[in-house]
Amino acid sequence: MTHPFITRLERGPILCDGAIGTLFHERGVSIDACFDELNLTDPTRVVDTHREYITAGAEIIETNTFGANRFKLAEHNLADQVRQINLRGAKLAREAREISGQPVFVAGSVGPTGRILEPIGTTDVNEVRSAFREQVEALLEGGVDLLMIETISSLDEMVVAIESAREASDLPIVAQMTFANDRRTIGGNTPEDVVTQLVQMGVDVIGANCSVGPRHTVDVLKLLATAGGPEQVYSGQPNAGFPMQVGGRVVYPSSPEYFATYVNEAATLGVRIIGGCCGTTPVHTRAMRVALDQVISGSAAADVSVSVKTQTARPAETAVRAAEGPTLLARKLGKEFVVSVEVDPPKGLNPTKTLAGAQLLKDAGVEFINVADSPMARVRMSALTLCYLIQHEVGIETILHFTTRDRNLMGLQSDLIGAHAVGVRNIIALTGDPPSLGDYPDATPVYDVDSVGLVKVIKAFNAGTDSAGSSIGQEASFTVAVAADPTRPDLEEEADRLSRKIGNGGDLVMTQPVFDFRTWTDFLSIYERKYGPIRIPVLLGVLPLQSTRHAEFLHNEVPGIRLTETARERMYRAGNRGRSEGVKLAQELILEARDSVHGIYIMPSFGRYEVAAETVAVLEDRRLVASLPGD
Repeated sequence: MTHPFITRLERGPILCDGAIGTLFHERGVSIDACFDELNLTDPTRVVDTHREYITAGAEIIETNTFGANRFKLAEHNLADQVRQINLRGAKLAREAREISGQPVFVAGSVGPTGRILEPIGTTDVNEVRSAFREQVEALLEGGVDLLMIETISSLDEMVVAIESAREASDLPIVAQMTFANDRRTIGGNTPEDVVTQLVQMGVDVIGANCSVGPRHTVDVLKLLATAGGPEQVYSGQPNAGFPMQVGGRVVYPSSPEYFATYVNEAATLGVRIIGGCCGTTPVHTRAMRVALDQVISGSAAADVSVSVKTQTARPAETAVRAAEGPTLLARKLGKEFVVSVEVDPPKGLNPTKTLAGAQLLKDAGVEFINVADSPMARVRMSALTLCYLIQHEVGIETILHFTTRDRNLMGLQSDLIGAHAVGVRNIIALTGDPPSLGDYPDATPVYDVDSVGLVKVIKAFNAGTDSAGSSIGQEASFTVAVAADPTRPDLEEEADRLSRKIGNGGDLVMTQPVFDFRTWTDFLSIYERKYGPIRIPVLLGVLPLQSTRHAEFLHNEVPGIRLTETARERMYRAGNRGRSEGVKLAQELILEARDSVHGIYIMPSFGRYEVAAETVAVLEDRRLVASLPGD
């Protein structure tokens, strides 16, 4: 499946952010400081800077990792913190995206090492190769969507950087060289040299950044486009002119209005990634956003001071509203092979990105979205609210994760009544991760009931009463899912809990993610020995892995997830094909389980819904194969 960033580029030009370091310096950070270290020492400043660019209309934000290779960090005695700084930089950019709710791409920024390679220089090429790979692996672990190798002045160094990136990752690569006034790199390479070499390497996007100012960058882009032809994709991110020292500060002369005119020229040339480099700010980005929107709409140039319009989710053709009778999920269970995909609510106020992901999944044929309830005890948008938005704006039925952690018995029942009223009637009953795992470790958990008791409360609603036996006016029509964890150390205890949940009225079982179908069948044999066959449908949890680092993180640090040694070994051997191998593992699991379970639910990491869609594509036939005991 084509990477969503490449698909987005095919639709037309996309706006990148501006200079992060410029804002840091403007706001008091010394020009001699290590800007990359701020990922560790001042993360709020970094997140807020990313958010400013998103608010201004950027669709790509670059991680604050431009100088975060071992050579550059050594100048600040930080060479031993390459992984921490890059990993944190990627996570902060993703956090800014989560808070904003906008469907922006996070680009892992990879800058030059500052070393000259042998034989001209004294630095061994293998040292540089190792340094680039070390940085890229950390960015990949942090969940970036693409890699932006930029401000490279030596074609030899760019080649090494791209080779290192390809060894570690299959993410899209934007390769941007910097050119001097003579339209050559410092190493003497012409735009034609650059294009010839990078096209041979299969680079996704070739471009120029830094490179003095907009006028000069346009001239270089013309040469790149002439040499590479219309099939190649190009990018341009110029400086805001020549820098000057004014009152102890570095300032750049090019105005936002001037950059708006650059947008028109670049778009006319067919440049697909348009943005700014040193000296550009969110004010420049906002002006460029307005200009680019006018180019896309075909309107004439207008006042660039007009505020940028925020993106909105695509309206759904149909909305899923409250209805009497069983839910669509209930009607399909045991009759069709059910597929659901899990989404996490945003950390901020804007659900646009999540709604766009739900729409992508619906377009891919997914029929149900299950929405997590502040997983890992981290504060996010209300899962119930997001379920409502998905059903009414995208038109796809949801399964609400509903925990007893945050609500007392009265609050639980109030929320259930509200959920039913707005048509959210598929519930998976969960106890919830303890607050000690999350953002507010001192928060007080409630736990008036656990997941076993919650199932009983919901089934009482379906009988027309609350937990105290008082009438609620009519019978509810909730479909109740219960969780099973076949990876727990004590499977006997897990079998006991599952039996009680089913006995209280659970309608289906949804498992924690497994990576080998024997993990489930081994647990099933323990359950059946004690309680007989499970007589309700089972949806198997599937989590496509992204890389070996991702696999090890899940295995070692995330409660409730245990990988098999086979899965870990395959991810390790996959190298830079980690994402593809993760999808392959997931698809193999689905096909093996196909005849034994009644559906699956997929948990995509980092909000990569396209991976879920690719995984689901293995199911050409959705007719039910597995049957319930006694059918």
